[in-house]
Amino acid sequence: MDLIYLDHNATTALDPEAFEAMRPWFTERFGNASSAYALGHLSDGAVVAAREQVAALVGCTPAEVVFTSGGTESLNHAFRGVWEAFPAKRHLVTTAVEHPAVRALVAWWKAQGGEAADVGVDGEGRLDLAALESAVRPDTALVAVMAANNESGVRFPVEDAARIAKAKGALFLVDATQAMGKVPVDAAAWGADLLSLSGHKFHGPKGTGLLMIRRGVRLKPLMLGGSQERGRRGGTENVPGIVGLGKAAERALARLPEMDRVRGLRDALEVRILAEIPEVRIHGAGADRLPNTSLVGFAGVEGEAVQLKLAERGICVSTGSACSTGMREPSHVLRAMQVPAPYARGTVRFSLGLGTTEAQITTVAELLPGLVSDLRGISGERGLDR
Repeated sequence: MDLIYLDHNATTALDPEAFEAMRPWFTERFGNASSAYALGHLSDGAVVAAREQVAALVGCTPAEVVFTSGGTESLNHAFRGVWEAFPAKRHLVTTAVEHPAVRALVAWWKAQGGEAADVGVDGEGRLDLAALESAVRPDTALVAVMAANNESGVRFPVEDAARIAKAKGALFLVDATQAMGKVPVDAAAWGADLLSLSGHKFHGPKGTGLLMIRRGVRLKPLMLGGSQERGRRGGTENVPGIVGLGKAAERALARLPEMDRVRGLRDALEVRILAEIPEVRIHGAGADRLPNTSLVGFAGVEGEAVQLKLAERGICVSTGSACSTGMREPSHVLRAMQVPAPYARGTVRFSLGLGTTEAQITTVAELLPGLVSDLRGISGERGLDR
């Protein structure tokens, strides 16, 4: 049975070129990048080169890049660093549809005695900019907004959000984790003071990521230790991972035009679903979305049942964020979008990638109508709410 992987928003396969770039840094070039001899200098030079590669993808200067273990660490560094840096400002503004990593930090912020405002979205998942402007106060330390939602794929107007934040004197953080490698990212043009990403979302190695800290912004390090990363993150550099991240960033930037083909495949899948399956919704279809993401609600079935039936046929999809799977309730994203319960319960996320083929999409499109019909029959026999 051939694998059809349609869960690229959860993680991606390591790019073969990134893997080959990493290989020698595990073996013969194993030096500590902080060491003062030739073997160490080799590693330090590799880190410098990778910093330039990722800066080109992010749209910042190499000096603004702090390498981390991934998006979660980067977000922790940003939130906790801002909390410590601005003791007179204890207000936070974010959105109701942020990733669970941000939601956890909002809870942490409140537990420290701070206040937080959640800005809502409309039925298509679009950010309410008027509500955002009303939420930001003179004592707001940080406005944190995702570039694109990990479930719906809906993109946010980050440049407008940045202007609102800066007009009130707040720092602006962009979680660019899902956008990276799918659409152009430009931290400088966006007005980001801070920007986070994870390497494994764009064919880099797991356990790698970065926090972009705009020149002039001073945050205390989250990881205390040595003087690595210009004193902004202690600990011996993960040279193989950083090299792999750099190569993946270089490849992602070069392959951005290929996302037009992916968009075409995504759109073709949605056309087939809407034409051949009754009582179905594409969440966020009316909004500007990532080109690879389709969040589909099938009324009368459980999304988990659709996911499991597809998995039996070697097709990998998700019922939402990989960081919140196992939760029986509709996700906080669907609740914020006020998706009707029958469609929310039956929601499945298809997230395509550069390796997705037309034949694979045809296979899924041909399989879905019968699969959903069978599940609806079972649900009807059990008297479940359709």
